[in-house]
Amino acid sequence: MMSNITTLLFDLDGTLIDTNELIIATYLHTLEKYYPNKYKREDVLPFMGPTLHEAFSTVDPDRVEEMILEYRTYNLANHDLLVKEFPNVLETIGTLKEKGYKLGVVTTKRHDTSLKGLRLMKLEQYFDVVVAMDHVTKVKPDPEPILKALVQLNSQPEETIMVGDNFHDILAGKNAGTKTAGVAWTIKGRDYLAKYEPDYMLENMADLLTILGE
Repeated sequence: MMSNITTLLFDLDGTLIDTNELIIATYLHTLEKYYPNKYKREDVLPFMGPTLHEAFSTVDPDRVEEMILEYRTYNLANHDLLVKEFPNVLETIGTLKEKGYKLGVVTTKRHDTSLKGLRLMKLEQYFDVVVAMDHVTKVKPDPEPILKALVQLNSQPEETIMVGDNFHDILAGKNAGTKTAGVAWTIKGRDYLAKYEPDYMLENMADLLTILGE
């Protein structure tokens, strides 16, 4: 039970909101346009977590911006249709806010798209700060986004838990000096995330309440 925690930071995609099918469908649509019949579902799983620039750079460094534009166009057009909620996220976040915890989102998405997802899932009202990729020079696993969020929240790393579904989130938390929590519902699999040794593994978002003694 953690008694000294005042602040919780969350990754967005795959942690707070279920964008998995949206992201997979968007990558497959984009890659199919440029490389017909070459990429399957399992091929795009490694692209989940890194920035679009990092992901597409591994495919074709010369057409990165072109592919990102195609990706974003499809992604926005299909966003509300394919994004879903994870069990107990809304209720848990609402309870944490009610109990007085400071809450922030730290994501490698653009700010406008992040807000779109938070609003769709009725989560936006609970977060005091959203640090997106357009707010930083270095993204997770660099500690910069987490430290930026903590400055805005007037919080210290040692009173914070970073919660995420990918190794970038866990390593960013460790690099920033926070506690870390992995989510067992990560699309990459619980065992994959456990390799990065988060301080906690959440089977359900409501587990946070138990960890915090609420």
